[in-house]
This record gives sequence, structure tokens and C-alpha cells, in this order.
Amino acid sequence: MAKEIERKFLVKDDSYKYEAVSKKHIIQGYLSTEIRATIRVRIVDDYAVLTVKGKNDGVVRDEWEYPIPANDAKEMLDRLSTGALIDKVRYIVDYMGKRWEVDAFISPVPGLVVAEIELSSPDERLELPPFIGKEVTGDPAYYNSTIARMAHHR
Repeated sequence: MAKEIERKFLVKDDSYKYEAVSKKHIIQGYLSTEIRATIRVRIVDDYAVLTVKGKNDGVVRDEWEYPIPANDAKEMLDRLSTGALIDKVRYIVDYMGKRWEVDAFISPVPGLVVAEIELSSPDERLELPPFIGKEVTGDPAYYNSTIARMAHHR
């Protein structure tokens, strides 16, 4: 088991696109979005992973991640997904020695762009790139699982 230590921010402009060192297309859905844990299936370009995440404790939570066959992932998303599927492009931006992941949503919330950074400790000092806006760490409205669930109930 790993501990995920992560902060999340809204993105205020598209300058991240010009700083990106790579980008990936992601389709993901949730098999469970319970408070105790979420179970996610994600297809990234041509590979897939199953992820179980524990409840947030500030910026820290438990996380288990396993590679799975892409065909199995597609079947799970088709048959078992509990909400809307999330379709997004993830841009990777290196800034001041840190790797930022910037997600530009295609659906179900086109136009939403958030940036995440994984840290080695909860109190790690962080230099913010110029494109970073308001911090939304811990705000359930910006959890991918919430976005999938709320879009499904529209």
C-alpha cells in the first residue's frame, strides 16, 4: 500500500499547454464511490489500471494501484461504472523540480481544468507555476468521483 499525498488547484489560463513535456488521453469511471473508498478503472492511451483509494485525511490517503488488461477495463467501464465516464487529456508539466499533472476535461464538464501535484510529505514547501489558480485540495466538488456521480444524475 502506498500513501498518496496530493494537492489540487484550479488552472487560470492555458499556458500549461506550452510548458507540457507530454500529454495522455484518459477515460475513467468508478465502480464504487463510497466514503470509505473509491474504486476506479482508468484507461490511459493503450494501458489500463484498477485503483482503490481510501478516505482523504487532509492531503493524505491510502492508495493501491494494479495494471489490468485494457479489454477488461473497457468491459468494467461498460458494465459496472456507477456514474458518467470521465474523458480528459492529462498534460505533464515539470516546474521547479516537480511534476505537475494538469487535467483538461472533455466530458462530462468541458472546460474544467485542474492541476495536481504529488508531494513527499504533507508540509512540503511548494513553488506554484504561473498558471495555478485557487487551491481546491479537499473540496469534494473537484473529486473526479464526485464529477462522475453528479454528471450521471443530471
